[in-house]
Amino acid sequence: MSEISRNQGVLFLRNVNGEPKWFEDDDEDNDGKYFGEIENGVPDGQGTFSWSNGDKYVGEWKNGKPNDQGTYTWSDGTKYEGEWKNGKRHGQVTYTWCFYCNWCSSLPGGTNSSISSFADGRKYEGEWKDGVYNGHGTYTFSDGSKYVGEYKNGLKNGHGTYTFLNGDNFEGEWKEGEQDEGTHTWSNKYKYEGSWKSCQMWNGIYYDNKGNLFGKQVNGEQQYPPSKTIPIKFPTLPPLILHRVKLSPSKILQRLGSYLFLEKQSK
Repeated sequence: MSEISRNQGVLFLRNVNGEPKWFEDDDEDNDGKYFGEIENGVPDGQGTFSWSNGDKYVGEWKNGKPNDQGTYTWSDGTKYEGEWKNGKRHGQVTYTWCFYCNWCSSLPGGTNSSISSFADGRKYEGEWKDGVYNGHGTYTFSDGSKYVGEYKNGLKNGHGTYTFLNGDNFEGEWKEGEQDEGTHTWSNKYKYEGSWKSCQMWNGIYYDNKGNLFGKQVNGEQQYPPSKTIPIKFPTLPPLILHRVKLSPSKILQRLGSYLFLEKQSK
């Protein structure tokens, strides 16, 4: 490819021996197509890049990579709008996810803060690091239940509050995505205070809606005075959602291709 100064033009991205290369000639069936500002033979400035499968990126480029503000739209309507840095998603973003796609947000590096709105009603607003939820965030599930608190490596970790659709509430510490220790308050104001193990109340105390002790939990077993019954239904959390997925080689080839900084972005 010849060296050219900044101008409007068309370039094609081709994978050559595992490396992405920009060319002025095209292979319509296999190459990604760029139209926009060019400097020194690579995208630089404002431009649009389209993949043959219908995916598209529209925004700023620097030295041949997405940089600053840009929008990546998948062929199924999934969309990422926000900041990029050196070809990676980074900074303030809005992420809209297609319900029918089961890909999670395994983003390649960078730390960011984002709002992620999912087409089935789920929404994440908060911090990211290295492609997963990390730091403080709010995750609202499609049924209306909500978690507000800390994340680490894509999992609930640290202090957080989970509010269930029926009005139940858990507030306390989380460890690797599961409740560790805290207070679960039922909608009728009965409470359990204590520890958890494998998503089960483990060692703690039950209180009625007037604050009176009426039972306890010992090694996962409920214990009450003979005259007491428990007028509550124990909660269950929705299935744990991991925000980093391990992709099979066939999926990587199918969805990501073999581009490096211009890979077809995983969702």
